[in-house]
Amino acid sequence: MDVRRLELLLALSRLGSMRAVAETLGVTTSTVSQQIAALAHEVGTPLLEPDGRRVRLTPAGQRLAGHAVDIVAAVEAARADLDPSAKPAGTVRVAAFHTAIRDTVLPVVQRLASAHPDVRLEIQEQEPPEALTLLERDQVDLAVSYDYNLAPANVDPGLEITRLWQATWGLGVPSRSRRTSGTAAEVAAVFADSDWIVNSRHAGDEQVVRAIASLAGFEPRITHRADSLPLVRDMIVAGLGVALLPTGSLKAPGISVRRLRDPVPMFRTYTLTRRGRGGWAPLALVRGLLEQQRRAPDAVSWT
Repeated sequence: MDVRRLELLLALSRLGSMRAVAETLGVTTSTVSQQIAALAHEVGTPLLEPDGRRVRLTPAGQRLAGHAVDIVAAVEAARADLDPSAKPAGTVRVAAFHTAIRDTVLPVVQRLASAHPDVRLEIQEQEPPEALTLLERDQVDLAVSYDYNLAPANVDPGLEITRLWQATWGLGVPSRSRRTSGTAAEVAAVFADSDWIVNSRHAGDEQVVRAIASLAGFEPRITHRADSLPLVRDMIVAGLGVALLPTGSLKAPGISVRRLRDPVPMFRTYTLTRRGRGGWAPLALVRGLLEQQRRAPDAVSWT
């Protein structure tokens, strides 16, 4: 089987249409169609079937796409392994969320400038869903993402994950609120009648809120959505609701962050790369420096 054809099939399984594959990989739609048809001839079974005006993978096509994950990764690893002693040089494209860029990625930029000037970073600020899409489309080489222990992310088997730092989160409420302590469910129950604020582009914190509320026996009233933590704090001060916030947040007038336990919500950061790319010298260097840049939760400046 031709590896390039397997790459096209894998891209189709991820992107969902031949047009998207063609636009992402810079080829024509007819080329994608012809190459996948040739692959079907090679394996002796149909790989596509009609789906309205589009096509979708047959069960055989889906199974072959699953094998293609490992095959393509192995080929890319072999290519990277041809010269493992080469001096790292090149541009590594990184997508990461705001806090990770400021506290984890920028210190690596400084280290590269002083010790590895031939390696540079191209950085995009993106929330995890957008960063993951860019990584899957091969538009970035590395994504820095996050999830929660109470809402773990489902990582594509075609990606490699490396854990970085984690931090404890609590419940941010107006400081004038009645003081309470206890389990996460007991604390949340006090605010069962409040409006709740969650992220607008990452579903993780909403899943955590709903999980804790379920333990407390109520359905949270999700009213507001915002990505910026400073904005979330301003909304809490304005009396618009309550929200999950890091316990290591800078003290803000008008806000109290209540500790939660049993369970304790943990915010977890990690890097993602495509399988088989880890041996590429510049990417391996950057990923290693990011691992060294792990910071204690109370050292992260959540601003």
